[in-house]
Amino acid sequence: MQHFLAVADLSPHELEDLLELAIRLKKERAKGGNKPILAGKVLGMLFQKPSLRTRVSFDMAMRHLGGDALYLSPNEVGLGQRESIADVARVLSGYLDGIMARVFDHQHVIELAKWSRVPVINGLSDYNHPCQALADALTIREKFGSLRGLHVAYVGDGNNVATSLLHTCAKLGANFAIASPEGYDLPADVVEKSREFGQASGSNVSTMRDAREAVRGAHVIYTDSWTSMGQEAEAETRKRIFPPYQVNASLVALADPQVIVLHCLPAHRGQELTDEVADGPHSAIFPQAENRMHAQKALLVRLLAPRG
Repeated sequence: MQHFLAVADLSPHELEDLLELAIRLKKERAKGGNKPILAGKVLGMLFQKPSLRTRVSFDMAMRHLGGDALYLSPNEVGLGQRESIADVARVLSGYLDGIMARVFDHQHVIELAKWSRVPVINGLSDYNHPCQALADALTIREKFGSLRGLHVAYVGDGNNVATSLLHTCAKLGANFAIASPEGYDLPADVVEKSREFGQASGSNVSTMRDAREAVRGAHVIYTDSWTSMGQEAEAETRKRIFPPYQVNASLVALADPQVIVLHCLPAHRGQELTDEVADGPHSAIFPQAENRMHAQKALLVRLLAPRG
């Protein structure tokens, strides 16, 4: 890996390697701390969109590994506004050992990677959320040992989080079912690409309208906010359309008895999922949030650690 922009760019072997390393680093941390293998390294964290988990998980991951992280706010940089993305990438490459960018437009992170001399990590874009997908896969693996052959159900908007989760499942052999209302489906090219990945792994991909059909027998139920950042003007319309896709106790009851419920957070409780589910025995939401840090440690080691 030179950069980490999308799950689709990685081979199944690379994904498995990152998960294995994340497990080792998490165990090492629990036994007293991680080795300072990123000592002297600095990660620049470039934000167009705010985030609790992305900022703190990357910052703490670098600290645990002996490195440092530098927060760069939207007003400080003005990516593509105050100066071109190419110029920002070339300037930051002279100061930093790596760049994590959380952006609105996926093309911006692609452009950063094109001009950067240091690794670029996609902390979120409108196309996908690959760092979240690593944490998702780590959480599922901790519960079930492997993704292969599992039934993963996603309920709600076919958004960037769903894209990364689908591609991860397809590469690692999990069967994936997504239920979305009409007009909120995953892009056709995203689904087509996942089916290509599934030919090698044995993964099946199903798209449907009925949430109950999607979750029947599922080992994992995943949902996300009905309205993401940048979609605020659509909020009232979405509140009228999405209630049949709420993850509640009656929906969870249709799944496997050992099902886990995941959400990338922040959650709008009472909308996409209920308190009863979020705080209930099937919820793995907060271990999943913690796993952002552990999965990203593996990513940082692979991209920033000295070779040899």
